Amino acid sequence: MRVAIALLVGVGLTASGPFALAQNSTPAAAASRGQKATEQPRAPAFEYLGTLRAETGTRTVLENGPQGTRTIVQLVGGRFEGPRVKASVQTPAGDWITNRADGSYRLDVRLTLKTDDGALILVTYNGIGQTTDAGASLRMAPLFETGDSRYVWLTRLQAVGVGERVGTQVKYDIYAMK
Repeated sequence: MRVAIALLVGVGLTASGPFALAQNSTPAAAASRGQKATEQPRAPAFEYLGTLRAETGTRTVLENGPQGTRTIVQLVGGRFEGPRVKASVQTPAGDWITNRADGSYRLDVRLTLKTDDGALILVTYNGIGQTTDAGASLRMAPLFETGDSRYVWLTRLQAVGVGERVGTQVKYDIYAMK
């Protein structure tokens, strides 16, 4: 043990070196650095908004571009079903996918929902996809835009979604961060 301590002191790893912060992370030490001793990171809470299901159509592939290979996928229909919003996916709609060097791909989707009561809602989202044996695992972060007063509350949300692609269908469960 004395040899280990001597080695640490010899290379400058002492209470005044890199270990100083770890040794001084008591509530009193945190307060002296201007931090609250009881400060904890805030975890987000989520509220279920609904499930988006969409049918994909024609794919156009652009290979060897400056950003890599791009795949443009048409969305040819679908539904959004949730407690407060029920709507159909309108055309045109699509996903401008960028294949990444690590094997994943970046999603860049634009679609319009027409609610069952006639409102139009633009949905844009970016995300990450990863090919799986069953199809694809998908993560996304949608934003909503509408001028309809019944749905303007959507424009103030940051949402996240988890989903999958199986065959020609994509499905996302979407949640609002509170």
